[in-house]
Amino acid sequence: MINLQTSLSEVRGIGPKFCEKLKKLNIETIKDLLWYFPFRYEDFSNILKISDLKINQHATISGVIQSIKMRRTWKRRMFIIEALIGDDTGSIKVIWFNQKFLITMLKKGSRVNLAGKIVEAANGGLIMSHPIHEILTYSSGGEQSKKEITDLRHTGRVVPIYPETRGITSKGIRYLLKPLIDKIGEIEDSLPLEILKKSGIFNLDKAIRAVHFPETIEEAKDAKKRFAFEDLFFLQLANLRQKIKLSKERAHSLNFKLDDIKELFLEIPFELTFSQKKTLWEILTDLKKPHPMNRLLQGDVGSGKTIVAILAALVLAGQSKSFDVAQGKQSAFMAPTEVLAKQHYETFKKIFHKFDKGAGLITGSMAKIFCGEGLESDLKKSDLIKKIENSGIKIIFGTHALIQKYVKFKDLALVIIDEQHRFGVKQRAELLKNYKSNNEIPHLLSMSATPIPRTLSLTVFGDLDLSIIDELPKNRKPIITKIVAPDNRDKAYAFIRGQVRKGRQVFVICPRIELTTNDQQQKTEDIFEQPVINKKLWLNNWENVKMVKEEYEKLSTKTFPDLRVGMLHGKMKAKEKNEVMKKFKDGGIDVLVSTSVVEVGVDVPNATIMIIESADKFGLAQLYQFRGRVGRGEHQSFCLLFTESSAKSTYSRLRSLIEAKNGFELAEKDLAIRGPGEFLGEAQTGVPDLAMKAVRNPNLVKTSREAAEKILKGDPKLEKYPLLKSRLELFQKEVHLE
Repeated sequence: MINLQTSLSEVRGIGPKFCEKLKKLNIETIKDLLWYFPFRYEDFSNILKISDLKINQHATISGVIQSIKMRRTWKRRMFIIEALIGDDTGSIKVIWFNQKFLITMLKKGSRVNLAGKIVEAANGGLIMSHPIHEILTYSSGGEQSKKEITDLRHTGRVVPIYPETRGITSKGIRYLLKPLIDKIGEIEDSLPLEILKKSGIFNLDKAIRAVHFPETIEEAKDAKKRFAFEDLFFLQLANLRQKIKLSKERAHSLNFKLDDIKELFLEIPFELTFSQKKTLWEILTDLKKPHPMNRLLQGDVGSGKTIVAILAALVLAGQSKSFDVAQGKQSAFMAPTEVLAKQHYETFKKIFHKFDKGAGLITGSMAKIFCGEGLESDLKKSDLIKKIENSGIKIIFGTHALIQKYVKFKDLALVIIDEQHRFGVKQRAELLKNYKSNNEIPHLLSMSATPIPRTLSLTVFGDLDLSIIDELPKNRKPIITKIVAPDNRDKAYAFIRGQVRKGRQVFVICPRIELTTNDQQQKTEDIFEQPVINKKLWLNNWENVKMVKEEYEKLSTKTFPDLRVGMLHGKMKAKEKNEVMKKFKDGGIDVLVSTSVVEVGVDVPNATIMIIESADKFGLAQLYQFRGRVGRGEHQSFCLLFTESSAKSTYSRLRSLIEAKNGFELAEKDLAIRGPGEFLGEAQTGVPDLAMKAVRNPNLVKTSREAAEKILKGDPKLEKYPLLKSRLELFQKEVHLE
């Protein structure tokens, strides 16, 4: 008897070679195969008579093979199978390309169903081109039996289309699935019956059968809705349980006075906005509580999130005169790149130059310590780690180096993560797990300059409280944004040269470093709706994309030979990147050609022009990030969106960047266009695809959250639902929530 855990290698009829191919798709058990869902469906349920067929129609016919032969075209070196299929209304020619095996499978007199596209023949007749075939057996009376109609897999029904790769076709997957689904028996459901009834969704057994072999397209949608709901429900359940768990944990309770905060404000050479003050107060109020803060601070690019986070760290460090220095606690400030970590450290030194309780910087390539009034020195990493362990440093800036096992804190009270969505829930959990001391865990403040729509926040970051900085600092001039067509490129270059002569600097952003045929690169940059590896098509799609190295050569030797052009990309060593960025910030480079490495946080006030090559290849949220790298100084700034595309859809999408009133409005559009998986980037790839797509459906998000809240309210430990509890634990491991 087979069950969900049965290995496919034990299933009769599945050979070892096919098992190896399936293994490459992470399909090893019957459960893996059953949960390998179609990404679309073809409706071949309506079987037409041959006399009713029309050009460009996708149709299913049922008939008898009247003749079949194979010929070879020497010019194209191709084998062509030609058959004549007839029913009681007429006949039609059918052709297949390079499928020699069909000549032995399809015999004259055989009854078949064929599903494919009808095209016009050279002589004006009709041809069915390269159809899916299914051999039929009829009863003695010539009628199809009810069982045979039910057993159809590839034609005469709604047909599932699966993600394919070399050696694995949709037809092959359907061939395996149909007998397995018939043999498996009823599949036990982990969702309680009351949730299924209230939410109006299929039970698991019905959903599995309907998602693979639905009777109608609507039934397929309902089946997918069930699985999307399930994934959303478990995400919400995991988030809410984490929230309950944190509310029972202990954390350092900060005791501060309003005068302490006012004293810190005097050290800042600018006035905070009302929104910054409001969010700072929300954070400090959380820090007063005896259980850990878990807050997400969102704000537009350049809205001043960093200074808010640093002020919270300063209060904890005991910077105010009314504080006892011995009570000062440590804060760790983690950034996704070395460039950004160093920038935060430099910003801190510049604004809070009197801070004498120790600020440190630790990355893969450097270790520094600052003790106020210009007292700074490079250290061996081991020496800096000792100072951190002894609480000789109160505020530590760094990259992933901060979560290495050898970095230990004596009294860490606050962890700040910049660009929250780039780290993902796994690193957040790791930070909290690693730094528990004295039975207290640190407060967590996550930050994101990518405004995240509320439905997405509730789903992916549902365990976090939300603070929003929704206004920019005073006296910021709006950035003038223009779409530049190919015939206006020279005018744009002339404008850029004029700005550089006035002393301004320029960013040029390109989508890639250089063209690659690497399959892994393709996987992360995939631009197809259909997840099938097609290297040639993929490369053709990217052939017009501006590459950093190519663009650098062109700009430095042909377009701007009289200007100082630099290059920056992710494959450079950390030391090289730091040197290039320092040179650019110091004014030694006029035009910096870069990949998206400058997307996050890089601050060069004198850079007033942002050029984005092949702007249509980026998401709106990413374009918004790029644009935010300029407009930080006193001079008027510009963002020029270069595109080779003339499609109306491209211009419509890029105009959204010009028309959106703020980052949150743009984020909603980006979510609708690209979907949440692309929106967030690779850091959240652990979250199930169906759940991520379902985020676009606010009602489903709301329903799943209400269901999770109701279950936990009645039974926080899920003792009444053992199956649900074990499924949740498995789900958390699968999607890296713990």
